[in-house]
Amino acid sequence: MSGMTLSDLRAVSVLARTGSFRGAARELDMAVSSLSHQVANVEKRLGIRLFNRTTRSVSVTEAGQALLERVRPALNEIDAALEAVDHLRTTPSGVLRLNTSDGGAERALPLVLDFLAAYPDMKVDLVTEGRLVDIVADGFDAGLRLQEVVPKDMICVPLGQTESFVLVASPDYLRHKTLPTSPGDLLTHECIRARLPSGSLVNWELEKNGELISVATKGRLIAGSTELSVHAARQHGGIAYVSLRSVIEDIEAGRLVQLLADWTPPYPGIALFYPSSRLPSAGLRAFIDHVIAWRKKHKAQ
Repeated sequence: MSGMTLSDLRAVSVLARTGSFRGAARELDMAVSSLSHQVANVEKRLGIRLFNRTTRSVSVTEAGQALLERVRPALNEIDAALEAVDHLRTTPSGVLRLNTSDGGAERALPLVLDFLAAYPDMKVDLVTEGRLVDIVADGFDAGLRLQEVVPKDMICVPLGQTESFVLVASPDYLRHKTLPTSPGDLLTHECIRARLPSGSLVNWELEKNGELISVATKGRLIAGSTELSVHAARQHGGIAYVSLRSVIEDIEAGRLVQLLADWTPPYPGIALFYPSSRLPSAGLRAFIDHVIAWRKKHKAQ
Protein backbone atom coordinates (compact mmCIF):
# COMPACT_ATOMS: atom_id res chain seq x y z
CA MET A 1 0.00 0.00 0.00
CA SER A 2 3.01 2.27 -0.25
CA GLY A 3 2.15 5.59 -1.91
CA MET A 4 -1.63 5.38 -1.31
CA THR A 5 -3.13 8.87 -0.95
CA LEU A 6 -6.34 10.41 0.32
CA SER A 7 -7.11 11.31 -3.29
CA ASP A 8 -6.86 7.63 -4.25
CA LEU A 9 -9.29 6.54 -1.55
CA ARG A 10 -11.72 9.33 -2.36
CA ALA A 11 -11.65 8.35 -6.04
CA VAL A 12 -12.53 4.75 -5.14
CA SER A 13 -15.35 5.89 -2.85
CA VAL A 14 -16.91 8.27 -5.38
CA LEU A 15 -16.66 5.72 -8.21
CA ALA A 16 -18.39 3.11 -6.07
CA ARG A 17 -21.20 5.53 -5.19
CA THR A 18 -21.82 6.82 -8.72
CA GLY A 19 -21.26 3.51 -10.53
CA SER A 20 -19.88 5.46 -13.47
CA PHE A 21 -16.42 6.68 -14.43
CA ARG A 22 -17.98 9.63 -16.22
CA GLY A 23 -20.16 10.63 -13.26
CA ALA A 24 -17.33 10.16 -10.76
CA ALA A 25 -14.88 12.13 -12.90
CA ARG A 26 -17.38 14.98 -13.17
CA GLU A 27 -17.82 15.08 -9.40
CA LEU A 28 -14.06 14.88 -8.79
CA ASP A 29 -13.42 17.51 -11.49
CA MET A 30 -10.93 15.38 -13.42
CA ALA A 31 -10.67 13.63 -16.78
CA VAL A 32 -12.24 10.18 -17.13
CA SER A 33 -8.93 8.77 -18.38
CA SER A 34 -7.12 10.17 -15.33
CA LEU A 35 -9.63 8.63 -12.95
CA SER A 36 -9.44 5.25 -14.71
CA HIS A 37 -5.64 5.33 -14.44
CA GLN A 38 -5.79 6.33 -10.76
CA VAL A 39 -8.19 3.51 -9.83
CA ALA A 40 -6.15 0.98 -11.81
CA ASN A 41 -3.03 2.03 -9.89
CA VAL A 42 -4.86 1.57 -6.57
CA GLU A 43 -5.87 -1.96 -7.58
CA LYS A 44 -2.31 -2.67 -8.69
CA ARG A 45 -0.90 -1.50 -5.34
CA LEU A 46 -3.43 -3.59 -3.41
CA GLY A 47 -3.00 -6.57 -5.69
CA ILE A 48 -6.76 -7.12 -5.93
CA ARG A 49 -9.64 -6.00 -8.15
CA LEU A 50 -11.99 -3.49 -6.51
CA PHE A 51 -14.40 -3.02 -9.43
CA ASN A 52 -15.97 -5.15 -12.13
CA ARG A 53 -16.06 -3.16 -15.36
CA THR A 54 -18.22 -3.61 -18.44
CA THR A 55 -18.85 -1.27 -21.37
CA ARG A 56 -22.03 -0.06 -19.67
CA SER A 57 -21.49 -0.19 -15.93
CA VAL A 58 -19.10 -0.36 -13.00
CA SER A 59 -19.85 -2.47 -9.93
CA VAL A 60 -17.97 -2.97 -6.66
CA THR A 61 -16.39 -6.34 -5.97
CA GLU A 62 -16.60 -8.05 -2.58
CA ALA A 63 -13.07 -6.86 -1.82
CA GLY A 64 -13.97 -3.32 -2.86
CA GLN A 65 -17.03 -3.34 -0.60
CA ALA A 66 -14.96 -4.60 2.34
CA LEU A 67 -12.44 -1.79 1.80
CA LEU A 68 -15.13 0.89 1.52
CA GLU A 69 -16.85 -0.21 4.72
CA ARG A 70 -13.65 0.63 6.60
CA VAL A 71 -12.54 3.64 4.54
CA ARG A 72 -15.78 5.63 4.17
CA PRO A 73 -16.23 6.47 7.89
CA ALA A 74 -12.68 7.80 7.95
CA LEU A 75 -13.28 9.87 4.80
CA ASN A 76 -16.46 11.31 6.34
CA GLU A 77 -14.52 12.27 9.47
CA ILE A 78 -11.84 13.96 7.38
CA ASP A 79 -14.47 15.85 5.35
CA ALA A 80 -16.16 17.00 8.56
CA ALA A 81 -12.84 18.22 9.94
CA LEU A 82 -12.04 20.12 6.75
CA GLU A 83 -15.51 21.69 6.70
CA ALA A 84 -15.09 22.78 10.32
CA VAL A 85 -11.82 24.51 9.40
CA ASP A 86 -13.46 25.99 6.29
CA HIS A 87 -15.96 27.75 8.53
CA LEU A 88 -13.10 29.90 9.81
CA ARG A 89 -12.51 31.35 6.35
CA THR A 90 -13.75 34.89 5.84
CA THR A 91 -14.38 34.22 2.14
CA PRO A 92 -15.96 30.87 1.18
CA SER A 93 -14.44 29.01 -1.76
CA GLY A 94 -14.92 25.75 -3.59
CA VAL A 95 -17.65 24.03 -5.63
CA LEU A 96 -21.29 23.97 -4.55
CA ARG A 97 -23.16 21.04 -6.17
CA LEU A 98 -26.91 21.66 -6.46
CA ASN A 99 -29.47 19.23 -7.86
CA THR A 100 -32.68 20.55 -9.40
CA SER A 101 -35.11 20.22 -12.29
CA ASP A 102 -35.03 22.19 -15.56
CA GLY A 103 -37.83 24.42 -14.26
CA GLY A 104 -36.14 24.83 -10.89
CA ALA A 105 -32.87 25.82 -12.55
CA GLU A 106 -34.64 28.43 -14.64
CA ARG A 107 -36.29 29.95 -11.57
CA ALA A 108 -33.16 29.81 -9.40
CA LEU A 109 -30.67 31.01 -12.03
CA PRO A 110 -30.94 34.75 -11.19
CA LEU A 111 -30.30 33.90 -7.54
CA VAL A 112 -27.33 31.67 -8.40
CA LEU A 113 -25.76 34.31 -10.64
CA ASP A 114 -26.22 36.91 -7.91
CA PHE A 115 -24.52 34.55 -5.45
CA LEU A 116 -21.55 34.03 -7.79
CA ALA A 117 -21.18 37.77 -8.21
CA ALA A 118 -21.06 38.16 -4.42
CA TYR A 119 -18.61 35.28 -3.87
CA PRO A 120 -15.95 35.27 -6.61
CA ASP A 121 -14.10 32.28 -5.08
CA MET A 122 -17.17 30.04 -5.30
CA LYS A 123 -18.27 27.81 -8.20
CA VAL A 124 -21.76 26.32 -8.63
CA ASP A 125 -22.42 23.01 -10.40
CA LEU A 126 -26.15 23.17 -11.19
CA VAL A 127 -27.20 19.63 -12.19
CA THR A 128 -30.69 19.23 -13.70
CA GLU A 129 -32.74 16.05 -13.95
CA GLY A 130 -36.43 15.23 -13.89
CA ARG A 131 -36.40 12.68 -11.09
CA LEU A 132 -36.04 13.51 -7.42
CA VAL A 133 -32.73 12.05 -6.22
CA ASP A 134 -31.13 11.31 -2.87
CA ILE A 135 -28.83 14.33 -2.68
CA VAL A 136 -26.68 12.77 0.07
CA ALA A 137 -26.12 9.45 -1.72
CA ASP A 138 -25.50 11.21 -5.05
CA GLY A 139 -22.94 13.62 -3.61
CA PHE A 140 -24.84 16.92 -3.77
CA ASP A 141 -24.54 19.70 -1.22
CA ALA A 142 -28.18 20.71 -1.58
CA GLY A 143 -31.22 20.58 -3.83
CA LEU A 144 -33.69 23.04 -5.35
CA ARG A 145 -37.19 21.59 -5.78
CA LEU A 146 -40.84 22.48 -5.30
CA GLN A 147 -41.40 22.84 -1.57
CA GLU A 148 -44.15 20.20 -1.58
CA VAL A 149 -41.78 17.43 -2.73
CA VAL A 150 -38.84 18.21 -0.42
CA PRO A 151 -38.12 15.13 1.74
CA LYS A 152 -39.34 15.51 5.33
CA ASP A 153 -35.91 14.83 6.85
CA MET A 154 -34.33 17.80 5.05
CA ILE A 155 -33.97 21.40 6.19
CA CYS A 156 -36.09 23.50 3.82
CA VAL A 157 -35.45 27.16 2.92
CA PRO A 158 -38.16 28.56 0.56
CA LEU A 159 -37.03 30.99 -2.12
CA GLY A 160 -40.26 32.94 -1.60
CA GLN A 161 -41.51 32.64 -5.19
CA THR A 162 -45.08 31.35 -5.43
CA GLU A 163 -46.15 29.14 -8.33
CA SER A 164 -49.48 28.44 -9.98
CA PHE A 165 -50.86 25.91 -12.44
CA VAL A 166 -53.63 27.26 -14.65
CA LEU A 167 -56.17 25.95 -17.16
CA VAL A 168 -55.90 27.54 -20.60
CA ALA A 169 -57.32 27.09 -24.09
CA SER A 170 -57.25 29.09 -27.30
CA PRO A 171 -60.14 31.39 -28.32
CA ASP A 172 -60.61 29.29 -31.47
CA TYR A 173 -61.06 26.09 -29.44
CA LEU A 174 -63.57 27.79 -27.11
CA ARG A 175 -65.52 29.58 -29.85
CA HIS A 176 -68.16 26.85 -30.26
CA LYS A 177 -67.83 25.31 -26.79
CA THR A 178 -69.58 25.95 -23.49
CA LEU A 179 -67.10 27.50 -21.06
CA PRO A 180 -66.47 25.33 -17.98
CA THR A 181 -67.80 26.85 -14.75
CA SER A 182 -66.84 23.97 -12.44
CA PRO A 183 -64.22 21.18 -12.48
CA GLY A 184 -66.82 18.64 -13.55
CA ASP A 185 -67.41 20.55 -16.79
CA LEU A 186 -63.89 19.64 -17.89
CA LEU A 187 -65.09 16.09 -18.58
CA THR A 188 -66.97 17.35 -21.64
CA HIS A 189 -63.85 18.95 -23.15
CA GLU A 190 -60.74 17.82 -24.97
CA CYS A 191 -58.13 17.96 -22.19
CA ILE A 192 -54.45 17.78 -23.12
CA ARG A 193 -52.58 15.56 -20.67
CA ALA A 194 -48.87 16.05 -20.00
CA ARG A 195 -46.36 13.38 -19.04
CA LEU A 196 -43.72 14.02 -16.39
CA PRO A 197 -40.04 13.00 -16.88
CA SER A 198 -40.75 10.08 -14.51
CA GLY A 199 -43.31 8.76 -16.99
CA SER A 200 -46.42 9.44 -14.93
CA LEU A 201 -49.14 11.83 -16.07
CA VAL A 202 -49.60 15.25 -14.49
CA ASN A 203 -52.54 15.21 -12.07
CA TRP A 204 -55.04 18.01 -12.54
CA GLU A 205 -55.46 19.16 -8.95
CA LEU A 206 -57.89 22.05 -8.46
CA GLU A 207 -58.67 23.83 -5.21
CA LYS A 208 -61.23 26.36 -4.02
CA ASN A 209 -61.98 27.50 -0.46
CA GLY A 210 -60.06 24.55 0.96
CA GLU A 211 -61.79 21.98 -1.26
CA LEU A 212 -59.27 19.95 -3.24
CA ILE A 213 -60.38 18.03 -6.34
CA SER A 214 -58.30 15.76 -8.55
CA VAL A 215 -59.92 15.68 -11.98
CA ALA A 216 -59.65 12.51 -14.06
CA THR A 217 -59.75 14.39 -17.33
CA LYS A 218 -60.51 12.90 -20.71
CA GLY A 219 -58.80 13.75 -23.95
CA ARG A 220 -57.26 12.12 -26.98
CA LEU A 221 -53.83 13.78 -26.76
CA ILE A 222 -51.13 12.94 -24.23
CA ALA A 223 -48.16 15.28 -24.64
CA GLY A 224 -44.62 14.29 -23.73
CA SER A 225 -44.10 17.39 -21.61
CA THR A 226 -45.90 20.43 -20.20
CA GLU A 227 -44.11 22.54 -22.82
CA LEU A 228 -45.68 20.45 -25.58
CA SER A 229 -49.07 20.86 -23.87
CA VAL A 230 -48.67 24.63 -24.16
CA HIS A 231 -47.93 24.34 -27.89
CA ALA A 232 -50.96 22.08 -28.37
CA ALA A 233 -53.22 24.55 -26.56
CA ARG A 234 -51.93 27.40 -28.74
CA GLN A 235 -52.84 25.32 -31.80
CA HIS A 236 -56.43 24.84 -30.57
CA GLY A 237 -55.96 21.24 -29.39
CA GLY A 238 -57.99 21.65 -26.22
CA ILE A 239 -57.58 22.68 -22.58
CA ALA A 240 -54.13 22.40 -21.01
CA TYR A 241 -53.10 22.39 -17.35
CA VAL A 242 -49.73 24.15 -17.24
CA SER A 243 -47.68 26.56 -15.15
CA LEU A 244 -48.79 30.18 -15.22
CA ARG A 245 -45.18 31.17 -15.86
CA SER A 246 -45.21 29.30 -19.18
CA VAL A 247 -48.37 30.98 -20.56
CA ILE A 248 -48.60 34.39 -18.88
CA GLU A 249 -47.56 36.20 -22.08
CA ASP A 250 -50.10 34.21 -24.13
CA ILE A 251 -52.87 35.12 -21.68
CA GLU A 252 -51.92 38.80 -21.68
CA ALA A 253 -51.77 38.83 -25.49
CA GLY A 254 -55.13 37.05 -25.84
CA ARG A 255 -53.65 33.99 -27.57
CA LEU A 256 -54.89 31.82 -24.68
CA VAL A 257 -57.79 32.22 -22.28
CA GLN A 258 -57.49 31.30 -18.61
CA LEU A 259 -60.34 29.12 -17.30
CA LEU A 260 -61.61 28.37 -13.78
CA ALA A 261 -59.19 30.92 -12.30
CA ASP A 262 -60.83 30.64 -8.88
CA TRP A 263 -59.94 26.91 -8.84
CA THR A 264 -56.20 27.43 -9.45
CA PRO A 265 -54.77 29.38 -6.46
CA PRO A 266 -51.00 29.90 -6.04
CA TYR A 267 -48.90 27.49 -3.96
CA PRO A 268 -45.37 27.58 -2.45
CA GLY A 269 -42.70 27.38 -5.11
CA ILE A 270 -39.04 26.36 -5.24
CA ALA A 271 -37.13 25.77 -2.01
CA LEU A 272 -33.50 25.08 -1.17
CA PHE A 273 -33.06 21.93 0.92
CA TYR A 274 -30.10 20.20 2.53
CA PRO A 275 -29.53 17.39 5.07
CA SER A 276 -30.11 18.18 8.73
CA SER A 277 -27.61 15.51 9.75
CA ARG A 278 -24.59 17.23 8.21
CA LEU A 279 -22.93 20.52 9.11
CA PRO A 280 -23.15 22.83 6.06
CA SER A 281 -19.84 23.78 4.47
CA ALA A 282 -18.85 27.44 4.44
CA GLY A 283 -19.94 27.67 0.80
CA LEU A 284 -23.37 26.16 1.47
CA ARG A 285 -23.79 28.30 4.58
CA ALA A 286 -23.07 31.39 2.48
CA PHE A 287 -25.58 30.23 -0.15
CA ILE A 288 -28.27 29.63 2.51
CA ASP A 289 -27.74 33.14 3.89
CA HIS A 290 -27.85 34.50 0.33
CA VAL A 291 -31.19 32.78 -0.31
CA ILE A 292 -32.67 34.29 2.85
CA ALA A 293 -31.37 37.77 1.98
CA TRP A 294 -32.60 37.39 -1.63
CA ARG A 295 -36.07 36.39 -0.42
CA LYS A 296 -36.34 39.39 1.89
CA LYS A 297 -35.09 41.78 -0.78
CA HIS A 298 -37.54 40.62 -3.45
CA LYS A 299 -40.44 40.40 -1.02
CA ALA A 300 -39.94 44.06 -0.18
CA GLN A 301 -39.98 45.11 -3.83
